[in-house]
Amino acid sequence: MTDKYSALKLEKQLCFPLYACSKEVVRRYKPFLDKLDLTYTQYITMMVMWDKKTINVKDLGDCLFLDSGTLTPLLKKLEAKGYITRERSKTDERNLIVSITEKGDALKDDAVEVPMQMIKCVNLTPEESKTLYTLLYKLLGEE
Repeated sequence: MTDKYSALKLEKQLCFPLYACSKEVVRRYKPFLDKLDLTYTQYITMMVMWDKKTINVKDLGDCLFLDSGTLTPLLKKLEAKGYITRERSKTDERNLIVSITEKGDALKDDAVEVPMQMIKCVNLTPEESKTLYTLLYKLLGEE
């Protein structure tokens, strides 16, 4: 006879190791990001900005899986640091456009080492990393 509550055991939950690993990976990023004076969420936002240069807030939120309530204070802090600017679209005032500044773009030179440092912190082979990456994006519906 099986216990009808066995599905509620922590060790049976896929969400728990995902949650714990996410927290652990962000914790491992911290010393590298502290040197850049960025939080993890600011760092991933800057990654999008280094790539896109200019993007509207809705598209930025879609890229990062973040809502506007999370993005607004984050973007204000990045703007206060001089890394981005925010302004209303000239063609549609409902859209807020985020652009990288020269200072923000220059930060990329200091940040380029972070991924290489993180590879040393993760105990996965390149093949395992690629498999995990693929599976996580499959979970996110981004196959």
